[in-house]
Amino acid sequence: MIDVARRAGVGLGTVSRVVNGGHGVRDQTAQRVRAAIDELGFQRNEVARALRPGKKSTSLALVLGDLTNPFYASIAKASLEVAGQSGFAVVLGSVDEDPEGEKRAIQELVSRQVAGLMIVPDQGDHAFLQGAGVPVVFVDRPATGIDADIVMVDNEGGGRIAAEHLLEQGHERIAIILAPSYYTIGRRLRGFRRAHRAAGIDVDESLVIQLPEGNAEAAEKATREVMLRPNPPTAIFSSTNFLTEGVLRALGELGREPAVVGFDDFRLADMLPTPVTVVASDIAELGRSAARLLLDRASGADTRPPQRIVLPCALIERGSGERPPDSAGKRSSR
Repeated sequence: MIDVARRAGVGLGTVSRVVNGGHGVRDQTAQRVRAAIDELGFQRNEVARALRPGKKSTSLALVLGDLTNPFYASIAKASLEVAGQSGFAVVLGSVDEDPEGEKRAIQELVSRQVAGLMIVPDQGDHAFLQGAGVPVVFVDRPATGIDADIVMVDNEGGGRIAAEHLLEQGHERIAIILAPSYYTIGRRLRGFRRAHRAAGIDVDESLVIQLPEGNAEAAEKATREVMLRPNPPTAIFSSTNFLTEGVLRALGELGREPAVVGFDDFRLADMLPTPVTVVASDIAELGRSAARLLLDRASGADTRPPQRIVLPCALIERGSGERPPDSAGKRSSR
């Protein structure tokens, strides 16, 4: 700021008022200050500014999983948009299901004096956040060890409507392909079981398939194995969009056409030869709601006890989930 003041021929106070959007500076003087800033490449240090008495940080932090996953990318994009509209920046931290790595990342972000944290939590204990001194909003999954705001999808309701739909088509042998059992997947399985109980049909436990890894390759292998059994399922419910891709690849190779419903939409799902029926939710709204809630907490506008916001799911019928039971053993002509 001293360099800018010298270049513009003004005092430090004038530079400060221009940088911080203050009033009382003539347009001609403000233009000289901005020109000096551009020439010198001056950038305000937001971390240092937040440490000054009476100053508040204008940065939020978002800690989530692998950004190559469209689910996380949608949350990040939406939260960035909402924060930006309020003059806040968002610092991203990507932690791929590693509790210790997540803890280190969060502690580093807190040390940077962020105004608040949005976290898609891992399965570790988050009690260490009790004394963090900043508001926290958890996204998609609740955390353990701390009572805080949570914005999530109705996973149990989504699992229920997927199973109800397949049962209504006449299917009684429905396989469910499960990613490693995080909170969300457990709730989807719970909804799946609820629909069966309501219909008076027992879940075939041999068709509840827990994968060792939550990727398309594991789902492809498991689908191939279950469809080659002597009495294969007539329908499959896939618990994530990545798994649905593996399920479809295996079925294409085998030439089998059971009914398929996936949880979460994915690119080109509606463009396949048989478009994929999915349980979908507004993932972008997940990010928007979390960012709005965090901004209200950070500003002091919302002082209510911790909130639990649950966004609804809806079934999108496209064709794959509407196949009758007798189609499952047919070999595709493709």
